[in-house]
Amino acid sequence: MHRTPTILLLIASLASACIAAPPVPTGPRLREIVAANYPNGNVLVGATTGEWAFGTDQGVLMDREFSYVTPENDFKQSTIHPYPGKWSWSKPDAWVSHILANRQILRVHGPISPQASSWALDDARTAAELEQNMREFFTALCQRYNGRPGFKYLDVINEVVINGWWHTDKPGTGWECPWFKIGQENNRLRTPLYIIYAFEIAAEHAKDFRLVLNHHESPARQASWNLLKDLVYELMDRGLPIHGVGWQAHVNAGWDTTANLAALSALIDWTHTMGLDFHVTEQGVHIPDQTPASLDLQARTYRRIVEVLLQHRRGGLVAWNTWHISDAHGWQTEEFPSLFDTAYAPKPAYYVLQSLLSEHSDLLCDFNLDQQVNPLDLAYLASRWLHEDPIFEPADLNASGRVDAPDLALFHQQYNNVPPSAPDND
Repeated sequence: MHRTPTILLLIASLASACIAAPPVPTGPRLREIVAANYPNGNVLVGATTGEWAFGTDQGVLMDREFSYVTPENDFKQSTIHPYPGKWSWSKPDAWVSHILANRQILRVHGPISPQASSWALDDARTAAELEQNMREFFTALCQRYNGRPGFKYLDVINEVVINGWWHTDKPGTGWECPWFKIGQENNRLRTPLYIIYAFEIAAEHAKDFRLVLNHHESPARQASWNLLKDLVYELMDRGLPIHGVGWQAHVNAGWDTTANLAALSALIDWTHTMGLDFHVTEQGVHIPDQTPASLDLQARTYRRIVEVLLQHRRGGLVAWNTWHISDAHGWQTEEFPSLFDTAYAPKPAYYVLQSLLSEHSDLLCDFNLDQQVNPLDLAYLASRWLHEDPIFEPADLNASGRVDAPDLALFHQQYNNVPPSAPDND
């Protein structure tokens, strides 16, 4: 009897079963804090990885910490429809059941952008070929995932401007935007046609998505952002829907200067004034080494960027998404940009975000500051009402100048909208 292969398989199976899960940080998970402290849904905290990570330590971290996710490359043209006649839906389709099982919402990162297939980047491509491929891909993408549970946001375009002007096609197959070859509008902005086509397709076939314009340059790069603002005005003038603006936020530690943070704040103000959501879509904070000083500077930079977002949360939706979950996988991991290290252990930046998100709260009725709206808060409110205590300002929910019966009604409304404990506790 040849039992050796069976024994080896059994040993391998037992060894796999004994592999420890990623270390669990102290304190609550980030998704628990967001659910408990921001019940109105005006704050999102998320992360990025690929379908390849399902069932791995990277995937465990994503599902344990984040209720908002962005697939890195699974929805892009280069994956789904890289050239005529070629389609592949297995990777993006895998997210449909995954986010339902893990109670997550998803931003589809499949924009018309420089992240195109080698076929599209080939200099031999004609404008007609590129337009056909782009229309086929983006129409099919929108139709396939529109209305899917949890599929909430859609990046329509990405990295379409650079140094104050449109990102164009270039000779060779480097970082370029091949779709620019399709042509330009004969207007003041000389708007690339593919941008208009992409938003027209989304308007027709992605009606259930909130549509996002994503960009990579720092908010301090005024020439580029002014062009993008003009683009938003043009889209609105055409009656085309746009719901959000995104900034990637791949930065070096120490980016958080007064000038840079002021530019970020001003960009968020403009976005909310326009009635749009604001997203940080791909945050990573890069450091040259893992000395305590570098890790502390990284944590400070993360904190100050997220702090600006939280300061604007009452003006509109603010979403924060890290492109890197751990330094074990991803883009430029040699610069240690992530919240978790190569062993999937939390870095100082993780605990800084945990603390920052806990410091803020939209639970107006959490009078006893236990991060829950529960009967104890009702008792506290009722006692102030019965004692006719008009000076307990936090309980004067309707700002009438006293604690009265309408305040009890408002409390009842929030109590019924907010579970008495974080819904993501397992």
